[in-house]
Amino acid sequence: MDFEYYEILQVSKTATKQEIKKAYRKLAMKYHPDRNPGDKEAEEMFKKINEAYEVLSDDEKRAIYDRYGKAGLDGHMGSSGGFSGFEDIFEEFFGFGGRSKPRRQTPYNLDILEDIEIEFKEAVFGVKKEIEFDYFSICSTCDGTGAKKSHTCPACGGKGQIFIRQGFMSIGQTCPQCDGSGIVIEESCEECKGAGYKINKDKVEIDLPAGVDTGMRMRISGKGNEDFNHQRGDLYIQIIVKDDPVFKRRDDDIFVEVPVFFTSAILGDTIKIPTLNGEKELEIKPHTKDGKKYLFKGEGIANVHTGQKGNLIAILKIVYPEKLTEEQKELLEKLHKSFGKEVHHHKSFFEEAIDKVKGWFK
Repeated sequence: MDFEYYEILQVSKTATKQEIKKAYRKLAMKYHPDRNPGDKEAEEMFKKINEAYEVLSDDEKRAIYDRYGKAGLDGHMGSSGGFSGFEDIFEEFFGFGGRSKPRRQTPYNLDILEDIEIEFKEAVFGVKKEIEFDYFSICSTCDGTGAKKSHTCPACGGKGQIFIRQGFMSIGQTCPQCDGSGIVIEESCEECKGAGYKINKDKVEIDLPAGVDTGMRMRISGKGNEDFNHQRGDLYIQIIVKDDPVFKRRDDDIFVEVPVFFTSAILGDTIKIPTLNGEKELEIKPHTKDGKKYLFKGEGIANVHTGQKGNLIAILKIVYPEKLTEEQKELLEKLHKSFGKEVHHHKSFFEEAIDKVKGWFK
């Protein structure tokens, strides 16, 4: 069994609908005829991408493809049910189907999701950004059919629906052969190369408030893709905040690691640390341990909804010298010896612990 459609969209066989949609949009943008004028290979790839997405985005078609491959789809899509007489009666009696067609669906989602990457400082204090993006609109030349020349779909008779009999009832569903359009394309539209839609450029200025964080979204109404009535969906801006080399964020709190030389941790010291608004003095008392935390209330990030600020947490990190001179070694050895019994007390504690563990195995 081959899984060519998954390979075309560059996704795994277990990919979710969202992953498939994201992969399709990325590849459709890359190989769209508007971006590759005169490139036959790109045009052919674009057709394959659309064909793959048509199958993998539809649960029923995907299930058949996963089980039987393309052969299963050909058999499934070629069948019209064979109950045309019963269908006409059923449609007329219940008042749907017949000559009416289902509402046309655009070959893309009306809403657009765009990522925007901003600096840590911009997230903290807010920023204005201009974003350029692409959006889809229905091809005016072919009215979204993708066809310069076409004929009525033989599977549904141009209705866009087929009906499958289940017992005494007939259930209508979108025709899989024409995907509800009611036509079969003989010759592709020259304007859109058979896609049925065009890629357009647009830009928008957004005002990101102070306190935004990675994963947050902003909705901009009427800036999405265009439907058949020339109405546009919405644009969603998803925020990604770059890491900062000094500050680490958790919700509205920020953390800063404070490197302190080991002698300052032993003897005590007063040092300056960075904050979002400048600097603060930090008093380190003698014999301070590694990992000690200092809390500065209200020195964190303003909540994007309430404006209330989080806290700044400074974490002490004791730093030791990487290299020692001979003189420094001498001084440290003298200091080490000067502690006398206190050094041996720690040694004897572990010696007793080792003897105890050895006794477990006797």
